[in-house]
Amino acid sequence: MIDDHAQNRFAGVIKIVRFNLRFYLLSAAAISVAILLIASRELTAPFEATVLIVAAPVAFWTNSSLFVSWYVYDYKRVTQWRWLPSRLPFKPQRWVNIHAGLDESTSALRHLLPGTQGSVVDIYDSKEMTEPSIARARLLHPADEPFEQGAYNNLPLLVNSSDTVFLLFSAHEVRDAIHRMYLLREAARVLRDKGCVVLVEHLRDWKNFVAFGPGFFHFFSRQDWLRTIHDAGLLVVQEEAATPFVRCFVLRRKDL
Repeated sequence: MIDDHAQNRFAGVIKIVRFNLRFYLLSAAAISVAILLIASRELTAPFEATVLIVAAPVAFWTNSSLFVSWYVYDYKRVTQWRWLPSRLPFKPQRWVNIHAGLDESTSALRHLLPGTQGSVVDIYDSKEMTEPSIARARLLHPADEPFEQGAYNNLPLLVNSSDTVFLLFSAHEVRDAIHRMYLLREAARVLRDKGCVVLVEHLRDWKNFVAFGPGFFHFFSRQDWLRTIHDAGLLVVQEEAATPFVRCFVLRRKDL
């Protein structure tokens, strides 16, 4: 039996495995088959080389994705968000947290920003967000914070109603580039003067490729985000790496 301390030390990576269970089961099966075939010593040299060529990257990326997930979510504790307030240009008084069906940040934000008013909007749309992992995550971790239902192009918020809009590992779930631009445009619409949008994401870059292999295609490149940010009428006023694998952008409206 795994004790509570061990579970806490690996809680993040355990969640990643549960959300992506099919991938890890298929990877484990492929690696096991490869080991059995090679151990049988009945393969011809070319066939054995082919099995190794296929199995080696599967084994590498399975292990690297687990290690990096542990590093980001358990060792660096990125999703506990204690590092985030120091990145904000000011302490928000009225903020909104926008998630895509999996809310792992609102309770932390309420704790880290005491005395402020926070609201939550869920923009999950099963037609737009077709990844099996997000559907599984919603089932395993239903939201425990009250929220309003919205959409990428229709946030149920008034103009100039928030001084900070948080998009924490949620905007990439909107897979269409134009729709992501509409989401950021909506975020800009609800900002008060000199308010900011906080966008936190993995990037589609070489670091995340080494970490997650083909899984890095689930993310978007820095250039993609900069183009979307520009098209939405926003500009980057601050950009920092929360870890080598996670980027934090602080955005403001261009018209200010």
